[in-house]
Amino acid sequence: MPFDYTFRGRFTREKTMKIEKMRRRWAAVILVSAMVAFTSGIAQLGAQSKTKADTAPRGAKKKSAASKKAMAKFGARADALLGPAPASKGEWGLLIADAESGEILYEQNADKYFVPASNMKLFSTALALAKLGPDFRFRTTLETWGAISSEGVLSGDVALVGRGDPNLSNRRFPYQLKEEFDGPPEKVLAELADALVAKGVKEISGDVIGDDSYFPRERYPNGWEIDDMVWEYGAAVSSIVVEDNTVALTLTPGEIAGSPVRAMVSPATPDFAVQNDVITSAAEVKSDLTLRREPGASLVVVKGTLPAKSTPRKLVLAIEEPAQHAAATLKRLFEERGIKVGGAARARHEQAEVPEDPTVLAEHVSVPLGDSVKLVNKISQNLHTEMLLRTVARQSGVWTTPDDLMRTPADFYAAAGIAPGDVIQTDASGLSRHDLVTPRAIVALLAFAQKQTWFVPYYESLPVAGVDGTLEERMKNTPAAGRVHAKTGSVEHVRTLSGFAETLGGRRLIFSFLSNNQGGKNHEAADALTGLCVAMIEEFNVTPKKRDSKQKQPR
Repeated sequence: MPFDYTFRGRFTREKTMKIEKMRRRWAAVILVSAMVAFTSGIAQLGAQSKTKADTAPRGAKKKSAASKKAMAKFGARADALLGPAPASKGEWGLLIADAESGEILYEQNADKYFVPASNMKLFSTALALAKLGPDFRFRTTLETWGAISSEGVLSGDVALVGRGDPNLSNRRFPYQLKEEFDGPPEKVLAELADALVAKGVKEISGDVIGDDSYFPRERYPNGWEIDDMVWEYGAAVSSIVVEDNTVALTLTPGEIAGSPVRAMVSPATPDFAVQNDVITSAAEVKSDLTLRREPGASLVVVKGTLPAKSTPRKLVLAIEEPAQHAAATLKRLFEERGIKVGGAARARHEQAEVPEDPTVLAEHVSVPLGDSVKLVNKISQNLHTEMLLRTVARQSGVWTTPDDLMRTPADFYAAAGIAPGDVIQTDASGLSRHDLVTPRAIVALLAFAQKQTWFVPYYESLPVAGVDGTLEERMKNTPAAGRVHAKTGSVEHVRTLSGFAETLGGRRLIFSFLSNNQGGKNHEAADALTGLCVAMIEEFNVTPKKRDSKQKQPR
């Protein structure tokens, strides 16, 4: 099951929750909230729901009796879900609106700031589709200022020039229900190397360069934490992204206790060496691993035990110097194809000042942006989202500071009707703990998006409850399954969910449910979010008025 990339467990859990246990838990959530709705009616709402229900929202219109009744019933169910500990220990922001009329159906703390986690991706992917278009494609090239002799000797350097393509990998597109792969991780670089061979190049006299100067060098956005940079979800930002700027460390235990554990890094990288202090334990002993890499260090230390004859453990680790790693990989691929390289593999982070344009030796053109966005939101890919924001900004030239970069979306947010100050942004992906948004900002964004020409690929990029992406295993066997298209969000003490929902009667809702300061176990906030989705679909299930045939409503 894909998990939200903003907060990955350091190692795959040894045990997963059994399906029957999950069914019992969802059944309990639904039963409790339904009983409260039945017994409470509109008689009395809890203190949390009163706070906002009694306050007129921006642009509020007089509500019908049916709307008031639905609001009261939903509010009672929300109180039942959020009132008990541990959910009550944290903060909750809720906003639900009718997608067609814009009527606010329910709100609680809708104008308060919350850390959005990966709900930030809703803003960044919408921005990219609006500014670049779903058909935009990235270009990655092999370039040189040298010449190729009749003997096949290329005099000079060969540079891999990245321009933000997030998918220099072996992924298959388009995304359908799950990630699929074809070939080795460095597949795209291998294709570029093959193209150079096809030009008759037998020797390169100079260096092989990874050129990521297209984006100003800023590997880690403001608000990312030290722990993040070790793991795949915190891979360094660069305009060159080969296999998500990660490598796999595979640990294979021995046959008997006390035997060594074999460690292999694939593909090979100059980014770090591995000190392997893991040993094989008895078969009945649970695995116990610790991995450490100090910031900027070239050594990864892994310690602990793995049970004898157990399945090899795969750890996906981030690369700190993506351009250097790409250059080393490309040099190896050249040499494996018989091309002699006279120089070294190195990185270039600043654009070269030369009097003439380079010669393009080979080119890779990406999949359409719409396909990239679908992958980003389905699996919640952090690094790819950072590529999107920077690519949008780069269309207007090179920015000077990170603050300048974060001002790029300002005009788009204003056009979307988001109130000034409702979005405080320090990265594109939501991994930053310094991002702040209001539920009202998210609902405004989604309401704006549904009226745009790019809405279909945007809507189709959202995970579907019980079906795919980060919602694949959530809300199964509930009325929300297949009816909620929404973006998840997870960093420590934060769980968020925002998107669209279809009721049984065909009414489309826009919602944003944000929770911060959650101190319970991981599943408790997620359980509450599921209960809120079920209550929303059931209580606001009224037959809508006939929709405007001109408005796009993807199914």
